[in-house]
Amino acid sequence: MNGKPYIAILSTSLHLRVVLWSKIAKHFEEYPGRLKVAKMLVELGLRIDPDGKIYCGPIEMDEAKIARALGVDRRTVKATAKSILEDDFLREIFSKLKPSGAFLRDVAKLLGYGVIEIYADSRMKGILAGAAQAIARRGISIRQAVADDPDLHPEPKLTIITEKPIPGDIIPELLRIEGVNKVVVY
Repeated sequence: MNGKPYIAILSTSLHLRVVLWSKIAKHFEEYPGRLKVAKMLVELGLRIDPDGKIYCGPIEMDEAKIARALGVDRRTVKATAKSILEDDFLREIFSKLKPSGAFLRDVAKLLGYGVIEIYADSRMKGILAGAAQAIARRGISIRQAVADDPDLHPEPKLTIITEKPIPGDIIPELLRIEGVNKVVVY
């Protein structure tokens, strides 16, 4: 392959992200509480079924508990789901969301894994690839990589969980990756 299909996928993915967040922001511009709920749904991968019920995988979520966690009224959660279902584009997106699985960062030490957090300019390309190459050169496998969405997190970071603890000498190499500002290894 000459790389064009990969570039098209990246381009389409970036376009969808920009379209999704601009559509959500516009849809809820007069309702900050609903916007807060919609962002949380995306961040956690919670879907909305045709009846307006919210699910985490197969588990139905309680609207009152979602509301309490976000500091909004239960009616705001219900109104957010109803509003999403009334919009064809948003309904299509929110009806197909899925949670991405367990994030291992906080239990990595207990499992004997290593953790690297990379803070970088989220517009830069190749940060994950550069970090993966540096890790692979040390003969270490990656168990998990999670990148914060810059639209949801003011200081997004890339968290990489490795099969074993990472030697500290990797930090200078990671800091040389274009766009990387800070590296934390623990």
